[in-house]
Amino acid sequence: MSMYRQLWLAIITSMLLALAGSMVASMLSARSYLESQLSVKNTDNAAALALLLSQGNPDPVTTELVVASLFDRGHYELIRVSDPMGRTMVERVSDDTELGAPAWFAHALPIKATPGEAQISSGWKQFGTVTLISHSRYAYGALWESAYKMVLALTLAGLVGGYLGSLVLRRLKRPLDAVIDQAKAISLRRFVTIAEPRVPELRQLAVAMNATVGRLKAMFDEEAERLEAVRRQANCDALTGLANRSYFMAQLRETTAADDSTGGTIFIARLANLASVNQRLGRDATDEFLRAYGQVLTESASRYPDALAARLNGADFALLVPDLAEPQVAAEALLGALTQVASRFLPDQSSTWLGCGHFPRGIETGTILAQVDSALAAVQAEGHDGLRVINMRQDDDSPKSAQEWSSLIQRALDQRWVRLVSFPVSTLGGSLIHRECPLRLMFDPAGEWQPAGRFLPAAERLRLTPQLDLAAVALGLEQLETQAALPGLAINLSASSLELPEFRTQLAQLLRHRPEARRLWLEVAESGVQSHFAAFRALCLELHDVGCKLGVEHFGRQFSEIGRFHDLGLDYLKVDASFIRGLDSNPGNQAFLKGLASIARGIGLQVIAEGVTSQAELQTLGALGFDGATGPAIQEPV
Repeated sequence: MSMYRQLWLAIITSMLLALAGSMVASMLSARSYLESQLSVKNTDNAAALALLLSQGNPDPVTTELVVASLFDRGHYELIRVSDPMGRTMVERVSDDTELGAPAWFAHALPIKATPGEAQISSGWKQFGTVTLISHSRYAYGALWESAYKMVLALTLAGLVGGYLGSLVLRRLKRPLDAVIDQAKAISLRRFVTIAEPRVPELRQLAVAMNATVGRLKAMFDEEAERLEAVRRQANCDALTGLANRSYFMAQLRETTAADDSTGGTIFIARLANLASVNQRLGRDATDEFLRAYGQVLTESASRYPDALAARLNGADFALLVPDLAEPQVAAEALLGALTQVASRFLPDQSSTWLGCGHFPRGIETGTILAQVDSALAAVQAEGHDGLRVINMRQDDDSPKSAQEWSSLIQRALDQRWVRLVSFPVSTLGGSLIHRECPLRLMFDPAGEWQPAGRFLPAAERLRLTPQLDLAAVALGLEQLETQAALPGLAINLSASSLELPEFRTQLAQLLRHRPEARRLWLEVAESGVQSHFAAFRALCLELHDVGCKLGVEHFGRQFSEIGRFHDLGLDYLKVDASFIRGLDSNPGNQAFLKGLASIARGIGLQVIAEGVTSQAELQTLGALGFDGATGPAIQEPV
């Protein structure tokens, strides 16, 4: 029984006991008073009757007439006159059974008054004894009416007391519920604070809970800050703060290989004659020049989702932009910004050679770099600031207009030309955690199944991702329903879908009251979570009672923002493949990922590695404390 119900039961019980005690005490007191009054009345009336008879010369006839006259008034139960020997001379007994109150009430509270007795004299001789008992129906009537009114009064008092008690309990229940909700949130890895209640005892509890949450958050933030420093040290250039070559190459490989990749554009900018510039400006000025140059790339990367700026070596800088619509325009803008900042340091000479390559998903990274390097060499041969853009895409058969894309995607949804493909996500021991299931579409009955990277950019622009996401979730639920042995199935949601409240509502309705939803894993890319954080928080709250698992995929590039996740109640993280590639030979990333796994598991999150390509990487992950992995090196569990 809950404490709230126990308090209510205690209040009701105490009130009933108090009311019942008051009622009994009052009734006994009233009965005692009525008995004493009846006894006095009996004595007085008996004395008055005896005096009346004694004033004359009493004889049996007169006595009987007087007694009959008095008894006929209906106020007495018994009038008896006995001679000195105890023989009855006159007796009148009432046969009226009306008590003025229910029989059970009279039985429960009997009124027993003392009969009145007095001596009748005839001169100096004793004539007889009169015994008189007044009728008790009036006393019972008065006692019953008093009880009735008292019950009404006590009931009203009980109702008022109950209402006041409910107000007090409600005042206690609100802060108590807040403390309980806070404790539940902590158990669900949501670290929230609450307002301090006015009730002293609950205030002390809330202060202690808030202090605990504060300490946990402080420890969380402190550890996250330390790990961010480790991440930057392992993956960033010390001078400019841009990504270093190894991290950039890992990200480039992921962009070309990921299932949901749409390809991208790579820019490589080379500072002209850096050695002579260093001699001319000096070390400090050259460092300032390089930092300013890198800042231009950082600002350019911030304009595009998931873009990455890097310093490849002393003179070469790079920018990777997934799914760039107009590379020529972007390249011209980047060249203008770079030459403008360089002119502050080198006002009278060429500074920047820029090569740009637009590539599709699936192309080898070596091919990409070789072609961009050829473009860069051609610009360099000209000897002045300039750029060259090459297009490595071969998808000229793709739909060209938004109307064509909309028609194809909508047709695929209407015809149910949709399916999920499956990749295993396993523990490091080989047991299946769940299956990761990206969506595929087919645009005509005889066509091929298209990967997400082919149609997602168009779907994003046309705002069709909510329909695609709901279709994927529905397919996932169907698979879970038919495959009871499947431990779980993961569906990726587009961040843009989360911005629509109706999508979140439809998703919650689709999952609610579905037992298989507890084996469903829903994940959103880290970049989408950060750019649509309020919507992602709303999704976590709406799906809180559904039972499905929520996670963030491609995690790690914005690790400094992990503090924002402390109150979301997430279940797992999937670490981006760019941190996993070559992990066995990268001590810096090993230190970063070991700390990440430790802090995540400390708050109850599973940590899964993406894009594992070798057994060496897999073994290293085991030593770092990861829970699972996915990628080419993960074999199908038997």
